[in-house]
Amino acid sequence: MSDAMKLLTKNEELFMLTIFRMNKPVTLPEIRQHLLENTGKDWAFASLYMTLDKLDREGLVMVTSGEPQPYRGGKALNYYSINEKGVEALKREKDVKDRMWMGFPHLVKKKLKNGS
Repeated sequence: MSDAMKLLTKNEELFMLTIFRMNKPVTLPEIRQHLLENTGKDWAFASLYMTLDKLDREGLVMVTSGEPQPYRGGKALNYYSINEKGVEALKREKDVKDRMWMGFPHLVKKKLKNGS
């Protein structure tokens, strides 16, 4: 499979869609909360961080550091945003899934009718 056709993992897709939907640079806790509210799954920070770091290395999201926070021992929060390459990857992902799901309700009815 070429780089142009590389598909996202389910987690990559969900995390990027979250950033896209929030429509602003967002922190890891904001991403985690949005995912919890929309998927019902309580995501581990380590899982989020590792996936977002990979997406950053692949150039699909951008990470910027905020100002140091006194309540975090001086550590700055990272802010994640999606870039044009990331949006294109999401569009490609949706196109592939739309093609794969095409006709699904009809095929299910046909299979059930035939007893397969």
